[in-house]
This record gives sequence, structure tokens and C-alpha cells, in this order.
Amino acid sequence: MNHQNVRLQSGLYFVATPIGTARDITLRALDVLASADVIAAEDTRSLRKLMEIHGVPLKDRNIIAYHDHSGPGTRARLLEAIAAGQSVAYASEAGMPLIADPGYDLNRDAAEAGHMVTCAPGASAVVTALTLAGLPTDAFFFAGFLPNATGARCKRLEELKQVPGTLVFYESPKRVQASVRDMATVLGNRTAAMCRELTKKFEEVRRLPLVDLAQSLEDKPVKGEIVLLVERAGEVEVSAADLESDLRVALKENSVKDAADLVSKTHDLPRRKVYQLALQLGKDAD
Repeated sequence: MNHQNVRLQSGLYFVATPIGTARDITLRALDVLASADVIAAEDTRSLRKLMEIHGVPLKDRNIIAYHDHSGPGTRARLLEAIAAGQSVAYASEAGMPLIADPGYDLNRDAAEAGHMVTCAPGASAVVTALTLAGLPTDAFFFAGFLPNATGARCKRLEELKQVPGTLVFYESPKRVQASVRDMATVLGNRTAAMCRELTKKFEEVRRLPLVDLAQSLEDKPVKGEIVLLVERAGEVEVSAADLESDLRVALKENSVKDAADLVSKTHDLPRRKVYQLALQLGKDAD
């Protein structure tokens, strides 16, 4: 047996489950699943199978389904159990609860009601991919899933363009090639990594510039769970002479405002700084 029955304090226990290999679950997570008065899960079948693999008996407990389509009644039922002095364990289908998974409302309501909320941490596809990607990890931004439609996806990528850290996304194998091509268009040809089926038999990491990665995905499509990582924007130095030259050209056919907008976007520079220089050049021309 890899678990033991322990006396749990009344409260809400979020339980991390493996993202692939079943043995990646922690001993504490098994203890919580073995001991909780009430068990809830995003996917009841996958949690039941995991418990069977590790010899954790359900006894007379049922696993309550709690997911994105669960109504407030299910959440109220779990909160009522905690209020009655019971311990409630909640597990996502894979990985850390709440990370692109259900559980936020349950967490918030339990905390607001004054209940104890804690977590038995474990595997996370985000952190595992960051470890394998070979990209900077001193700062990163997890953006979850991008929109399905190209226009909305590109708009979201524009919003993320200047984030000063490695960008991390979840993606579907059906959309991954299109998403990578949009990333190359909007973000530029940055270094990227495609991590799939992490901890599983067919684990794979492709580390390539975005343009090459898109071509690689066209030549050799992929299946399975995917994490995409993209390097942060590099520092681009624009000389004062180049900036002034570009502004003079833009001012020939545009107003000061439009010229400043055009040049600031071209060089990814603060508009205020470029606008002030454009004003000065406009006065000099007069």
C-alpha cells in the first residue's frame, strides 16, 4: 500500500493528479484521497481508475462529479459537507487543479465562507514543459488556450506581444499548426518549443524558431496533449538616426499624429516619445 489513513481537518483539499504516468502522484495526495470524507472530481472515471491503480479503496464513498458544466447546486453540496465538519477532496482530470481546469468558484466560495482550503501539490504540464523547453524561466506568463478563430487569436497574441517573460500556452493538436503560424506572424520568428504527451510513452519536445516549427508541424503532424512555449521579445535597439530618418519619411505623407503612430508601431517604441520627436521635426520643417 502506498497510502495511509490519516485524520483530516474539516476543509477543502485540492489534489494534484498525474499528467500522464500514474506513478507521478504524491504520497500525500494518496493519503488525502484515502482519508477524505467526500471526494469530488472533474472526471470521476479517471480518478476512480487512478485510485484503483494505487490501491486506494472508495469504501462507502461515491465520487461526485464537479466540472465546468456543474450547476451551483453541486458546489453548494460540497460546501455544506465542509460546513458540517467533513473533509472534501477535489481533483482535476490531470495536473494541478484550477490551472486551466475547474475549481475556481469552489475555491473562492470555500475561502469566503471561512473554511480551511489547502492543496496536495504535484505534477503540472506548465512547469514540466518549462523545465524541458530550454527557454528562460526567470519569468513566464501562462496564457492558457488561445481563441479558435484566427482573428481573435491574433488579437490575443498582440496583447501578449510585449510580456517580459516566456509565453506558455495549451493547444489542441487540431489547431497547433495554425496557432504557431499566427504566432510567427504576430510575435516574429522567436525561438519556441512544442512539448507534447509529457511524462507519457511518446513524450516529445521540438525546439525551433516559430517559422520552422510551423513547417515541422505541417510535415509531421502531432497528436496528444500539447504545451507551446515562446521566448520573450528581444530588446531591439533603434538608433536615434534611424528613428529620425523613418519619421522624416513618414511625415512627408502623414500628419504628425499618424506618422508617430506608424513609426512607434514599426519599432515597438512608446508612442509618446516618438510623437514628441515628430512634433519637433514638423516644426523644423516649417
